[in-house]
Amino acid sequence: MNITPKNPDETGRAYALRILKQNITDTTLKPGTLLSENELSKELGLSRVPVREALIELSKSDIVEILPQRGSRVALIDLKLVEEAGFFRRTLECAVVRLVCEKAQHDSLPDDFLLSVKANLNMQDFYIENPAPDKLMELDNEFHHLLFSCVDKERCYRMCCDMGIHFDRVRTLALHAVKELKIVNDHREIFEAVCHGDADTAEKLMYTHLTRFKIDEELIKNKYPDYFTH
Repeated sequence: MNITPKNPDETGRAYALRILKQNITDTTLKPGTLLSENELSKELGLSRVPVREALIELSKSDIVEILPQRGSRVALIDLKLVEEAGFFRRTLECAVVRLVCEKAQHDSLPDDFLLSVKANLNMQDFYIENPAPDKLMELDNEFHHLLFSCVDKERCYRMCCDMGIHFDRVRTLALHAVKELKIVNDHREIFEAVCHGDADTAEKLMYTHLTRFKIDEELIKNKYPDYFTH
């Protein structure tokens, strides 16, 4: 697992939940991986109780399966859950990008927002030319977060993150499996529509962007057949 230090104000349960979620989302913990409370406790430097609580919490989102008397395992990718998470995210993000466009129509987009998005897109270009899927995923998330922040919808963004773990695993796999990634160009076109205050175009582009996994679905499944439910 990739393990980062525990934050000073973080409980053991919250720490275990964050690290497990991170490693499941980026598929360091691959779908189908068996999880041992004892081993996880040693790796994280925690007792078994917060680890068990974190696993139970993740099981509520169907991302971890609790196996009676056998421990737990990372759930295989269920495309029905991916689609539901995608639907939730598309619904929110299409609404959010329209709100950002409304601000642009009134010339009220903050300068720091514009500068942050431009810097983000430049870094995305760099990591397309110098492939680093994990960095690209971080920048992708940051781009969308900036849109939510611009219209004071931070809680909605957190809801997207909580609901989106099924969707995010497929996004991660796409970064490794798809040779001609179009996400950076998608982001640039969305940003251009936003700057022009063109809400209809921005919404249409966002919808297309967040449904790309359907186009790449067979390619991803063919490369990682053991990661999916049948």
